[in-house]
Formats: sequence, C-alpha cells, structure tokens
Amino acid sequence: MFETIEYRVENHVAWITLNRPDNLNAFTEQMNKEIIKAFRNVRKDEQVRSVVITGSGRAFSAGEDLAGVHEDTDHAEFLRNRYNPMIREMAALEKPIIAAVNGVAAGAGMSLALASDFRLASEKASFVEAFIHIGLVPDSGNLFYLPRLVGHAKAMELAVLGEKIKADEAKNIGLVTSVSPEEQFMDDVKQFAERLACMPTKAIGLIKRYLYKSWDHDLNDMLEYEAYAQRTAGQTKDHKEGINAFFAKRTPEYSGK
Repeated sequence: MFETIEYRVENHVAWITLNRPDNLNAFTEQMNKEIIKAFRNVRKDEQVRSVVITGSGRAFSAGEDLAGVHEDTDHAEFLRNRYNPMIREMAALEKPIIAAVNGVAAGAGMSLALASDFRLASEKASFVEAFIHIGLVPDSGNLFYLPRLVGHAKAMELAVLGEKIKADEAKNIGLVTSVSPEEQFMDDVKQFAERLACMPTKAIGLIKRYLYKSWDHDLNDMLEYEAYAQRTAGQTKDHKEGINAFFAKRTPEYSGK
C-alpha cells in the first residue's frame, strides 16, 4: 500500500513511520501523498483512537528532499499542492496526533512535528528551522503553530537565526511534552499513545476542534461553542460510561463513542 512510509494499527493506535532513512526521511511528493492517505485511513477507521508519527533510522525528518527542487520551481504551488493538504488533514483529524521525534526534525520535518497535537522527544532529538539557511521562510503551518507554542519573540528567534534546539531546551521552552532516554523512548511513546487511545475520543476531538476555533474567536463565541461541544459530548456513550464508573467507584472503560 505504501512505499515511503510504514503504516500499522496496534491496540487502537495507528503508527505512521516515515521510511526513507538513507535520506533522513526527507519528503518527496510521493511521501506527502502517502501521509495524507494514511491520515485519511485513520479518520475512517473507528478502531483507531490515537496516532503516532515518527521516523525510521536516526532522523525524524530532514524536511524537503532538495533534489526535487529546481530553479523553475513555483514554491507557492509546491506548498499548495503537497504540504498544505497534509497539514490541513492533520488539523481536521479529531483524534490525537503524537509526533515521536526520534532524531533531527528540520525544515518541513519540524513543521510536521509542530502540526501534531503532542510532541514527545528522544534525548537524541533536535529541532532546526532550516529554511533561513537556504533563503526561504518557514512553511507548512510553521509560522502558525510556532508562536502559539513558544511565543512571538522565541518564534522570531528560532525562525530567523535557524539554530539547532536540542531536546532539553525544546522541553524548557514548551515545544515538547516530554524527553526520554533513547533506549526508553519508544516504550514511553507507546505508553502515552495507548493512554490516549483509552480516553474519550469524541471529547478529545471536540477539545481539539474548539481550541483551534479559540484562536480567532472572542469570549462570547467560545462560550457558545463550549455549550455546543458540551451538549455533543454529553450525548456520547463515553460520558455515560464515565458517570456510571464514577458512581460505581470503578475505572471507566471508554469505547471512543
């Protein structure tokens, strides 16, 4: 089904692995298309309740494979046709996405991590806004997500200076959720992903949807959106299970419905 990525589902978690290790998992047009297809599979599959995206080998992703960029490349159409649909697919997915950053995340690879809902980092991970080093600007949602995660001033520093940020510093500035020793990393990712997969999936999706809306709506709008979201969540099987478990003094068993 896929040539540049690997896709599997285990314990309600979809694992998407960028699989061009000899090229540091650099993006090609085919990889962009396959990632989009994988996320569409996740959206349609009710058995999948969380997603991990990671890289094979020693990199998460080094960004675009520059062998595919030429003097006559229309960079705007390049983004509109390849990267923007991928980022939109991620934003629209009402299931939690975890970027398991196992090594360098540079350029569009960093953008992919930023567009995820959670970023877990190996101690070997690093983040580089590499665009400035070839006279370009961050793209693929990068300038949207970065200041919302680290603040305007820090985002400006990272984007303009293009310096490498190691895992511990990324944690300190709020870029990642956690940092794990290399030998423990994938076990920690698996545990985190399966924890999310056991939670009320519909509620998580609503939280994600309305957090996005909060960025360009005022308080009155958000109060109404929250009321609508709460009504929707209140009609789910998971809400009923949560209430029943609370009164029975037992651990709830959520179904994601």
